[in-house]
Amino acid sequence: MMSSSVHLVEEYGPSWPQGPFELGTDGPRLLVVGVDGSPTSLRAAAFAAGLARRQKSRLAVVYVASPSKWTGVGAATVSAVQEQAFNELVDDLRRQIRARIDEIGIPVTFMVRRGDAFAEIRQAATEMKADSVVVGASEHAGHRIIGSVALRLVRVGQWPVTVVP
Repeated sequence: MMSSSVHLVEEYGPSWPQGPFELGTDGPRLLVVGVDGSPTSLRAAAFAAGLARRQKSRLAVVYVASPSKWTGVGAATVSAVQEQAFNELVDDLRRQIRARIDEIGIPVTFMVRRGDAFAEIRQAATEMKADSVVVGASEHAGHRIIGSVALRLVRVGQWPVTVVP
């Protein structure tokens, strides 16, 4: 005895090549990634750039210069050294973005802000109407107690947050 199985497949509308699986979305239009120069933040930026390229999205790279706890206490020389380090890091991030812009082929906005990293990334994502936020995992042990930027962004619950190790 032969068994037969019948599968019903119906297609309506214009031809549509099946793309990658997505659940309830056409994909993000704008990704915001927070960077601070650390290895995990640079991996997060690379991940976000690849995701934005595949999804044909825009990418906003947000660098937040957080004031040191010694900023107000230190001498003018300490402040000048901190400002020089800040400027060098911003220039380095700018060079890295420019070096990759042709490779990734997407619009990229590079933003530099000063203040608390959590508050500034949150504000940038809100102002730009981000669809998703990407950050690197914290490398500081103390963040397990007080909460990392990533954990605080997740708790806000405004966007999907991807934390890259």
